[in-house]
Amino acid sequence: MLNLDTLIIEFDKGLRTLFARAPTARPYPDADIADVAMSEAEKKHAAALMRINHTGEICAQALYQGQALTAKDPVVEARLNHAAWEETEHLAWTSHRVHELGGRLSLLNPLWYTGSLALGALAGALGDKWNLGFLAETERQVGSHLQHHLDTLPPQDAKSRAIAQQMYVDEVGHSDMAVELGAAELPLPVKLAMRGMSKVMTKTVYFV
Repeated sequence: MLNLDTLIIEFDKGLRTLFARAPTARPYPDADIADVAMSEAEKKHAAALMRINHTGEICAQALYQGQALTAKDPVVEARLNHAAWEETEHLAWTSHRVHELGGRLSLLNPLWYTGSLALGALAGALGDKWNLGFLAETERQVGSHLQHHLDTLPPQDAKSRAIAQQMYVDEVGHSDMAVELGAAELPLPVKLAMRGMSKVMTKTVYFV
C-alpha cells in the first residue's frame, strides 16, 4: 500500500530524473577516448542518436520506478532498484555526450516519463512474473536499438560508440537478471505493441 511519504519520494525521483544532473559511480565509458573531427551532418546525426538513447533511459527510469512501486517480492524490488541505478548512470553518460556534440535533450521527456511510469506500475500490478517479463522484453528491445545505433553512428565517433557499447552490456545484464528471477514470456501481440510504441518514440525523438 502506497503512503504519502512514498509518493513524495517517488515524485522527487521523477523531478531529479527529468531536470537534475544524473550522477554516475562508474567512469564515463568514453573518458579516455579523444574526440575527433566530424562534419556538421555527422555530429547532428550522432547527437540525435544519443538523444534517443537518453530518452530511452528516461523511459527506463520511469518503468523501473513504477515496477518497483508495485512489485510483490522484496528481492525483485531490490534488484529493480539496483538496475534503475545503472540506468541513472546511462542518463549521465548520454546527456553529457549529447551536449558535447552540440545537441539538446528531447523536449518531450516529461511526456515519455509519465507514460512509462504508468506502464511500469501496471506491469508490476499484474504480478512479479509478468512484471519481470515486461522488463526482460523491454531490455531486449533496447539492446536491439543500441546495436542499430552502433551500426549507424559515424565510424570515427569512438566516444559515442563506447557509451552505446557499455549501455548494451548493461541492458543485456538487466534482461538476464529478469529471466533469472522468473520472467514470463510475453504474448506476441504485447511484444509487437511494445515495438510499435518504441518506433514512435525513436522516430519522434530523433527530431524533437
